[in-house]
Amino acid sequence: MTPLQVTSKSRNTAVSRLTKQSRLFKTAISAILEKKGEHVVSLDMRKIPEAVADFFIICEASNPIQVKAIGDFVQDEIKRVCGEIPHRHEGYQNAKWVLVDYINLVIHIMQPEPRKFYQLEEMWSDAPLTEHRDF
Repeated sequence: MTPLQVTSKSRNTAVSRLTKQSRLFKTAISAILEKKGEHVVSLDMRKIPEAVADFFIICEASNPIQVKAIGDFVQDEIKRVCGEIPHRHEGYQNAKWVLVDYINLVIHIMQPEPRKFYQLEEMWSDAPLTEHRDF
């Protein structure tokens, strides 16, 4: 039996760093705003050593149908504009909190109650926060 060779790349070399000017970031924000996501903020996580992504985008939707619609539209637009598909997505079953993970960009689409309870903005309060409003 021949031994298996394991090749791995560290996260920092496999994925390039994002900026607010990146097409992926701009497309995500635009798609959320187009589907009427509310209280849209981004957290710049690039200077936080324990952060799992370069940016979090957090938005609110008033009901499960809108949560799903925003999540679907964000994925469709990013695929159309950037040619990217998410690494994973979660939360579509009950749609209180849908997470769409593009490795260096993680998008959180939340109903008001879970957003108040988990307080992601407070948890990552060291990250610079930017509010995004309709263009």
